[in-house]
Amino acid sequence: MAAGDISWVITATALVMLMTPALGFFYGGLVRKKNVVSTIVQCVIIFAVISIIWALWGYSLVFGQSIGGIIGFSPDLFAMNSLGIHTVNPALSPETPELLFFAFQLKFAAITPALIIGACAERIHFKSLLIFITLWSTLIYLPIAHWVWNPDGWLRALGAIDFAGGIVVHVSAGLSALAAALVVGRRKGCGIPWKEHMKALDQKDSASEFKPTNIPYVLLGAALLWFGWFGFNAGSALAANDLAVLALVTTNIGAAASAVSWMIADWIIKGKPSAVGIAVGAVVGLVAITPSAGYVSVSSALIIGLAAGVISNLVANWRAGRSRIDDSLDVFACHGVGGLWGSIATGLFASAAVSGLSGVNGLFFGNPGQLVAQLIAIAVVAPFSFFGSYVLLKMVNRFSPLRVCEKDEDAGLDLSEHGEEAYQLD
Repeated sequence: MAAGDISWVITATALVMLMTPALGFFYGGLVRKKNVVSTIVQCVIIFAVISIIWALWGYSLVFGQSIGGIIGFSPDLFAMNSLGIHTVNPALSPETPELLFFAFQLKFAAITPALIIGACAERIHFKSLLIFITLWSTLIYLPIAHWVWNPDGWLRALGAIDFAGGIVVHVSAGLSALAAALVVGRRKGCGIPWKEHMKALDQKDSASEFKPTNIPYVLLGAALLWFGWFGFNAGSALAANDLAVLALVTTNIGAAASAVSWMIADWIIKGKPSAVGIAVGAVVGLVAITPSAGYVSVSSALIIGLAAGVISNLVANWRAGRSRIDDSLDVFACHGVGGLWGSIATGLFASAAVSGLSGVNGLFFGNPGQLVAQLIAIAVVAPFSFFGSYVLLKMVNRFSPLRVCEKDEDAGLDLSEHGEEAYQLD
C-alpha cells in the first residue's frame, strides 16, 4: 500500500463528506425562512442514517460477491465483521486498504438520497422521509451502484463507464426527485406560470413567499460543493496520480463553463444575471462532468460544461413556466438532466489517449460502442429510479403520510416538525 495514495483518498473522503452539509446550506438558502432548519437537518440526518445502512448491509450488497451481476452478497462484509485494517481488494482499490474504499464510497451513498429532498422541500413529514430514504437506498441505490461499479456488475460488463457517479448518483437521484415531486404534490400556492409569478413578485403579493430566503447561503453552499467535488471526482482515481490530476482540472473547468453559460442564458431570458443562477449553474457543471472527469480532455470538459448550463437552464425554465410540477429546487433539471447529458457526453468525448485507460474511447475517438453502452445504462437506470421511487413513495404514504397538513405547511416545517426556528430576531 502506498502512503501517498492513502493520504489522498483520506483527504478526498473528507472533502466528499463536506458536500452533504454543503448541500444542506445550498438547499436551505433556496427555501423560505420557515423551512431553513428542516432542510439543512434533513441532509445531516440522512448522512447519519446512510452511514449505518452502508456499514450494516449497503457495502456488502454493492461490492460483495456478485450474484449474476444484479446484487452482491458477502456475509463477511455484513456489519463489516471481517474487514481488517490491512485488507486490500485488488479489484476495487489496489493501493489502499479496503476499509478506506468503504469509507470513500459511503460518502457517495450518503449524498445521493440527500439530493432528492430538494424536490419535495417544505412539505414532507420528517418521519416519512426517513422511511423512504432507508427503503430507497436499499432497493434503488444499492442495486444501481452494483450494476455500474462492482467489477462484475452487469452494466459494467456491457461496457458502461461512470467515473464518479453521473449515472449512479445524479441520474438515479434526479429521476427519483421527479417522482417525489409528482407524488408529494405542489406546495400550497405554487404552480402558477413563470411570467405570472415574476409579475406577482414585482407587485410584492403572496407569490413573493417563494423567493429564496438567504442567497448568501446558496452561494456558500455552492462554493463548498465545488470545493468538495474535487474529492468527489479526483478522489475517484483512488490514487494520488495523473488520473486524479486530470479529474481535478476537468471538474473545475466543467463547473466554471456551466456557471458562465447558465448566467448568459439567464441574462438573455430574464434580463439580469442571477446570483442564484450562477450558483446553480456551477453545480450543474459539476454534475455533468462527474461521469467523464477522468476520461476526457480539458477542452471536452469545457464543451460539456457550456452545454450543460444551457440545457439545464432551459429545462428548469420550462418546468417553472409551462408545467405544474413543483420540483421545488429543480433537482431533476440540475441533477437528472445534468447527469443524463454528462453520461451521454462520456460516450462521445472519452479518450484513452487522454486518460491512459486502454479501450476507454467514445464515439468521437472511434468507438461508437461506448455511446451505445452509455445509452443502455441510462435507459435502464432512469426508468428504474423513477418508477421504483414512485412505487416506494406510494407505499410509504399508505402507512405514514408523506405530506404535512395545511396548517403545518403554513407554519413551516422548522416549527411543526422540529419546534425550532432558524432566526431569533427579537
